[in-house]
Amino acid sequence: MKSIMIKDTTREERERIIKSSLDCGGGCENCSSCWLGGGSPWGIYQDYIDGKREIKDINAEYMKQYRQDRNIL
Repeated sequence: MKSIMIKDTTREERERIIKSSLDCGGGCENCSSCWLGGGSPWGIYQDYIDGKREIKDINAEYMKQYRQDRNIL
């Protein structure tokens, strides 16, 4: 598997990575994530697409905010 790190990808590849990762196949109208506080998936990962922050760092920050010190597995 090819690395998804910013240094190993182009902007276009990062856009495809995010698009393919977020495509559940059900269409956005069947998903409540954004309405339940998840926010726009494109907005959440824009820093990765722009080459500013790695996916793992964005995910860690998002989970910290979402968990709010609750023990959620």
